Amino acid sequence: MTAVDYTVIVVYLAGMLALGWWGMRRTTSTSDFLVAGRRLGPVMYSGTMAAIVLGGASTIGGVGLGYQYGLSGAWMVVTIGLGLLALSVFFSARIARLKVYTVSQMLDLRYGGSSGLISGIVMWAYTLMLAVTSTIAYATIFDVIFGLDRVVAIVLGGTIVVCYSTLGGMWSITLTDMVQFVVKTVGVLLLLLPIAVVKAGGFTAMKSELPHGYFSPMGIGGQTVFTYVLIYSFGMLIGQDIWQRVFTARDDRVARLGGTTAGAYCLAYAVAGAVIGTAAKVLYPELGTPDDAFATIVKDALPVGVKGLVLAAALSAVMSTSSGALIACATVANNDIWARLRGRTLRTGGASHDEVGGNRVFILIMGVAVIGISVALNNVVEALTVAYNVLVGGLLMPILGGLLWKRGTGAGALSSVGVGGLTVIALMMWKGILANEPIYAGLLASLVAYVAVSLATRPTDAAILDVWRRRLAGEPAAPASEPASPATANA
Repeated sequence: MTAVDYTVIVVYLAGMLALGWWGMRRTTSTSDFLVAGRRLGPVMYSGTMAAIVLGGASTIGGVGLGYQYGLSGAWMVVTIGLGLLALSVFFSARIARLKVYTVSQMLDLRYGGSSGLISGIVMWAYTLMLAVTSTIAYATIFDVIFGLDRVVAIVLGGTIVVCYSTLGGMWSITLTDMVQFVVKTVGVLLLLLPIAVVKAGGFTAMKSELPHGYFSPMGIGGQTVFTYVLIYSFGMLIGQDIWQRVFTARDDRVARLGGTTAGAYCLAYAVAGAVIGTAAKVLYPELGTPDDAFATIVKDALPVGVKGLVLAAALSAVMSTSSGALIACATVANNDIWARLRGRTLRTGGASHDEVGGNRVFILIMGVAVIGISVALNNVVEALTVAYNVLVGGLLMPILGGLLWKRGTGAGALSSVGVGGLTVIALMMWKGILANEPIYAGLLASLVAYVAVSLATRPTDAAILDVWRRRLAGEPAAPASEPASPATANA
């Protein structure tokens, strides 16, 4: 690292804080703070959506999978891109028309308020762990940049993200994400990718140095790919962090086309990460852990100045997902858990200063919690797997069932969340976090519980379904169509 590299990094970090302050000046309501006023156009929407889904696990973890498995290591990030494409093409327009703030509010609308609290708890656990995965990644990056101790690195990176997220909420995060998207594109796709391939001697030399399996599209294993689809593709369909970005779209067209563009970008990013990891395997065949591949190739293979920019790109990837997950976690904690316990609900219109201030407080609290948990954990991919297993096993069936099956009921949704979530957690404790059985059994148990209990209970009230249909269609909503208050919702 030279003075030029350090200057690039410091200017980048200072810029993030400055954008956070600027975003605060644009935030005057809860809508501004949580969903950027629901007025993002296609360029900003595409950039911020790509930024949030491609974080530390996709960058550092994706390169690590490429180091371990070769080109087939791209599958984890490919399934993320496929999930985002499916969300954008089939569901995003309807989701945006609901005009809510959280996934649990959507469940309240669909089922009449019967499952909001427990679904909020599951979603909170997911977003918390998602924020943790990105925060853990600061240790690797700041160790390369400044040689910092792991704990100090996590605290430093986490504090910067907490500061700009707390200041301006989604507006600050949107502004920083756009910068991060540009830096990440230049640093990873346009600089690190070609330099890594050239340093490794080109594809011909890479093929001669590595086993044939490194260039097989299914070298990672068909079962692993299938599990990735279940966890990450379906996870993209239902995550609060992703839905909260959909809510920022100006209209249906922006949500659909902007999300499709972001999904296509994810596919390119997936291939780039796997190729970089494969090149790192040629250059450094004996690394202690695959997750060290990214930092090592950046540290040893890049020239002065470029090294600083690529490390800034890595920070961009980590910070964008970390901030997006953090605001999602705080939104769920405040509006789906704390507000319900107090017998209150979040309005979808304007908001008082106290409501914006309350959301700021929760971002600060959740940020401190994320930093603390990140210090205790160490494996990026394992933490991400825990997050997505709990999310998909607990909430996929109630959410997709609510969108696609009219006969689904609130009791069925509640049973599905509880049975699926508990099954996943129990099997992760028994079989191990990275085992395939937890998500397989969790999804099956969740589906059986949802269908069986829905058919065994009374259909959802026609008035509730009528309100739901009108909101999905984007028709003018009467006051009764607001998300059900936890104080008055049917249990």
